[in-house]
Amino acid sequence: MYIHQKNDWPKFTWDADVITPLLGNVRHRQGKILGMMQGLGFRLQEETVLKTLTLDVLKSSEIEGEQLNPEQVRSSIARRLGIEIAGAVPAERNVEGVVEMLLDATQRYEEPLSDDRLFGWHAALFPTGRSGMYKIKTAAWRDDAMQVTSGPMGKETIHFEAPSADKVPTEMNVFLDWFNSNQDIDPVLKAAFAHLWFVTIHPFEDGNGRITRAITDMQLARADQSKQRFHSMSAQIQAERDTYYAILESTQKGDLDITDWLEWFLDCLLRSMAQTDETIAAILKRTQFWETHRTTNFNSRQQKMLELLLDDFFGKLTVSKYAKITKVSTDTSLRDIQDLMGKGIIEQEGSGRSTSYKLITI
Repeated sequence: MYIHQKNDWPKFTWDADVITPLLGNVRHRQGKILGMMQGLGFRLQEETVLKTLTLDVLKSSEIEGEQLNPEQVRSSIARRLGIEIAGAVPAERNVEGVVEMLLDATQRYEEPLSDDRLFGWHAALFPTGRSGMYKIKTAAWRDDAMQVTSGPMGKETIHFEAPSADKVPTEMNVFLDWFNSNQDIDPVLKAAFAHLWFVTIHPFEDGNGRITRAITDMQLARADQSKQRFHSMSAQIQAERDTYYAILESTQKGDLDITDWLEWFLDCLLRSMAQTDETIAAILKRTQFWETHRTTNFNSRQQKMLELLLDDFFGKLTVSKYAKITKVSTDTSLRDIQDLMGKGIIEQEGSGRSTSYKLITI
């Protein structure tokens, strides 16, 4: 028997002695982040929000096995938020859809959540009416049984079975009434409840995970009373995906005491907040770099590569990797690299076949 089949569903209980100290830690950390960001100035706040939202979109889709183009995601978010960035690129419709949903959730967090709004999110996620090769029912509640699974097609792990399709409309009415009303409950805890509750109902044929995380972000924005997002819960869930599915499964098969779920959720949220320090450090590093080299001339290829090196460059920079990323010959790549070395921007590591290059620390 799953929790949604219990007589008292959805009357959750929890151990306040366990959860209250954790919640206090989250609230303390939350205050520190908001205070720190206010001291950074508008431009750095913009960059942090852009980086956080980009990460949120990428990782939320990655959890579902979908790899989106980071440059398209970043450009789409920047355009919609009115943030000027260099090298903006047009985004494909599927990218625009995920971005539309997340920004609607976080930028309009104060507005009620309705079935019509959720249907709009769902339609944005599946603009062609298909999930991969398969035609799905969009912008409407599912009309078939639903098993919640993870893993590659053909090797899925079944974690639990959601309520039958005929119960979904009633289940969603109850959920939405609760979500839109004021209860005597901390708004951070409400985000944890909302996440578990919505993912349990699993009301759509596909896209439930991404919509669950959008609802979670929406409620966390309500908890912050801010449209600005400085930490990504989706990125942390992706990093802890196996543990996430394990706690979700054990909670579904347990009783309505969800202390273990709340404990994991709050711990996960704290770990996502810890990444904010690294995000801010990286942005400060990039800002300092461009300020130091504001009069240095770089060609467009070098600018692109430097942005990557200052952000999330994977592995070591080599001549061949430079050529592949910038779509030029190895001779041109070598000239660009030698020019950057001559300007004191990068330095060589190793020699022969193991030659690579790295930024010189300012």
